[in-house]
Amino acid sequence: MNGYKRLDLRPLLNSLAILVLLLLWPQPHLFAQAPDQPASAPTRKHPHAKAIPKPAPEQTYILVGAGDIASCKEPEGAQATAKLIEQIPGTVFAAGDLAYEGGTAAEFKNCYDTTWGKFKDRTRPALGNHEYGEPTASAYFQYWGAQAGPIGKGYYSYDLGNWHIVALNTNCYAKELGGCGEGSPEETWLKEDLAAHPNSCIVAYGHHALFSSGLSRKHAVHPELKQLWQDLYAAHADLILAGHEHSYERFAPQDPGGKADATHGIREIVVGTGGRSHDPLGFATTNSELRNTDTFGVLRLTLTRERYTWEFIPEEGKDFRDSGSGACHNSTVKP
Repeated sequence: MNGYKRLDLRPLLNSLAILVLLLLWPQPHLFAQAPDQPASAPTRKHPHAKAIPKPAPEQTYILVGAGDIASCKEPEGAQATAKLIEQIPGTVFAAGDLAYEGGTAAEFKNCYDTTWGKFKDRTRPALGNHEYGEPTASAYFQYWGAQAGPIGKGYYSYDLGNWHIVALNTNCYAKELGGCGEGSPEETWLKEDLAAHPNSCIVAYGHHALFSSGLSRKHAVHPELKQLWQDLYAAHADLILAGHEHSYERFAPQDPGGKADATHGIREIVVGTGGRSHDPLGFATTNSELRNTDTFGVLRLTLTRERYTWEFIPEEGKDFRDSGSGACHNSTVKP
């Protein structure tokens, strides 16, 4: 054909086609992530790696109760407050005058046991003056057994977590007690007991109060308790709970002399609202923050490692309430 050979282009076209395919085909190394980019694929755990444990939830403890509780003549108040405690878990404090009028065995059986006796097993009682209707408070000690502390003394302590709870016998003139002053059996025991718990947060309770706005000062205020307060103050106690006055009164933190002390002071709460009756209060005394004279109810403390909260819970149908919180002194005191 005109002296020329026909040129075969097929090998060249095949080579060009292969080259195009190579250029267009995805190359893993061309699209790999840079070393400093987070990998999209899940990483494999090292076979010996340990999971970081989650912190355990903070444990809390409940202390709930009141004083001045059950009367067979007028049982409705104690019945109302018992209904409240039935719905609240935790340890129950009973701050004296538990069975009116004279703390007899019959009154404990027929008045107290039918109301607050429903949670006797979790109750830690304290003696009131009405328990001494019989001079040795024998019916009280018989009813409670070991829960009442040593017979004839009636003071003892126990722990709820890192909180040290002290139940006092504030009937300082009881013949068998030996007073509450410096060097008395109870004061000596208290000082030693507190010294054995130097890092604990502290709540104490008994029947009588050192501070009160009660109408009758002789009935309401008990200066014979001052030495016990001084020991508790020196140990950085946080709270003291009392009854005797049939009303509710909360005080600001103060020292044993009644001087306001927001840093190291003890907060006193009088909660004689267990159901017996209502007492009027007089003019508010120094450091008194809140008062109520017409509501039965219970005080619930929630205790954590470094703090406490309080809440007054009223009987059904009443709307008076109180609540607040504070820091444990011994968690904040610097050595």
